[in-house]
Amino acid sequence: MSDYTTIIDSYKDKPGGIIEAYHALQKEYNYIPEDAITAAAEAFGMSPAQAYGVATFYSYFKVGPRGRYIIRICESAPCHVAGAEEVVSALESELGIKMGETTADGKFTLEFTECVGQCQATPIITINSKPYEDMSAEKIPAVLAEYK
Repeated sequence: MSDYTTIIDSYKDKPGGIIEAYHALQKEYNYIPEDAITAAAEAFGMSPAQAYGVATFYSYFKVGPRGRYIIRICESAPCHVAGAEEVVSALESELGIKMGETTADGKFTLEFTECVGQCQATPIITINSKPYEDMSAEKIPAVLAEYK
């Protein structure tokens, strides 16, 4: 029995348990392992397609491996106007990957996100939900150095 099976089983008898199980899986692994979706389908009495549909419906859930550090940049209008494109370019250049990709060492994943509610300090990035406000291309190396 894998660790994810234990997690899923602890939510099996709760209403809406599959969503709670997916939250717990994502907290544990930083993503939802594909094999866990099959296990969830079995545990919650649904088809694998239905279980996958739940996992991919919510933008918070991510299926498949991701980096240890998830770097998200807001793509809403205020961040865009404030220079988010330059921040994206700096992130991609520093990490050697494009948005939506993970570094070869499995350390960093770059993702876009919608507004994080910090519009007074744009552009903003988050690293595993920790906000970094008033970002610029020049600040990226120092921020990433905290995680390398």
